[in-house]
Amino acid sequence: MPNEVYVIGGLIILVFFLIMMAFASMFRKAGPHEAIIVYGLGGTRVVKGRGTFIFPLVETSRDLSLQLMSFDVAPQQDLYTKQGVAVTVEAVAQIKVKSDPESILTAAEQFLTKTPQEREGLIRLVMEGHLRGIIGQLTVEEIVKQPEMVGDRMRSTCAEDINKMGLEVISFTIKEVRDKNEYISNMGRPDVARIKRDADVAAAEADRDTAMRRAVAAREAAVAKAQADQERVLAETLSQAKQAEAQRDLEVKKAAYAEMVKKQQAQADKAYDIQTNIMLQQVRAEEVTVMQVQKEHEVKVQDAEILRRDRELTATVLKQAEYERKRIETIAEAEKQRLIVEAEGKAASIRAQGEAEAEIIFKKGDAEARAMNVKAEAYQEFNQAAIVDKLITNMPEVVRALAAPLANVDKITIVSTGNGDAAGLNKVTGDITKMAAQIPALFETLSGMPLNELFAKVRLIGDKTPKPDDKAKGTSAQ
Repeated sequence: MPNEVYVIGGLIILVFFLIMMAFASMFRKAGPHEAIIVYGLGGTRVVKGRGTFIFPLVETSRDLSLQLMSFDVAPQQDLYTKQGVAVTVEAVAQIKVKSDPESILTAAEQFLTKTPQEREGLIRLVMEGHLRGIIGQLTVEEIVKQPEMVGDRMRSTCAEDINKMGLEVISFTIKEVRDKNEYISNMGRPDVARIKRDADVAAAEADRDTAMRRAVAAREAAVAKAQADQERVLAETLSQAKQAEAQRDLEVKKAAYAEMVKKQQAQADKAYDIQTNIMLQQVRAEEVTVMQVQKEHEVKVQDAEILRRDRELTATVLKQAEYERKRIETIAEAEKQRLIVEAEGKAASIRAQGEAEAEIIFKKGDAEARAMNVKAEAYQEFNQAAIVDKLITNMPEVVRALAAPLANVDKITIVSTGNGDAAGLNKVTGDITKMAAQIPALFETLSGMPLNELFAKVRLIGDKTPKPDDKAKGTSAQ
């Protein structure tokens, strides 16, 4: 039994290692210098700088090098320049596959089934064709003296065709330019001869110029010595005169400077006083501004406090009042319904009682109307003395009513304007007297009839029409 366990365990380990080996054989890694082109069931994909699983029977992979390719570009035929001179040009080109996936796929389509030699042959043909076209546009002198310009033109001209292959030109350098007619070797001879001739002529002219310059220098030295002596004497004279003038100018400038200093000092003192006053005015203005800002802030604080109290009142008193109003309305509505029910129950008894009370009121009103008629007849019998007595009797009541508001006054402050009019308590009593004197006018306003007309309609005492009894007594007396 233990042997069987060991055998089974060994088989499991063996199978595990076989599976791992199978997975290891299917896993491919692409280095930084190459790309793996995987194609098959899932299409074509590019793997660069990482690993991937390649499943047998359904996928296949090929390696594509991304390393730099360096090869010579040396056409076998002679190249003719713009001047018609046949030259042989040898150059070196550095080309590589571009790193983006699209260019890698393009290069794979072009060169994946070709050997490195075949790939370089195709690229060399393209480069040689463009080189032939560029050499035909230049002179021999330009090719020899400006090889960098030829390389730049090659890179810009070949870029489009090379990009179509998924490649890019890193550099193009001309190594050598030769010709069979010794044009290049003879190209510098005229310059060499001219330079040699110019050198001989320059040496002779230099010797001549040296001798002439020596003679001129000797003569100029003698003349310069004489002129130097004259100029020395003249300079000494002029120096003494200049010294005197300088001393005079110095004294004048000292006096002018002293006067200017005094003026500037006076102006500075005056400007200091003016600036001091200006600063004081600015300080006062700033103080006023600060007070205004403080007042504005106080007003804003008061407004905020008013708004807060208003909101607090709204949130506390008004809301509670609204709730209380609704509660009272609800209670009132219930009370109303209750009263309606009770009123309907008592309607009959109230109606009967009302009719009885109405009868009583009617009789009472009829009695009052009769009393008023009697009083009116009595007023018709009033004479002048009765009316005067009525007015005088009611005068104290009117005056008392006019003076009644003064009883509610706690304190009276009397201010005299100083214009000579009476002032003090007698002024108040005088005003009350004037008010009492206006009572007849008040009666006239209420009655709508002037008092003189009212008294004219009242019969005088003694002119009263005798009653029937009085007439009878008078007749019997006669």
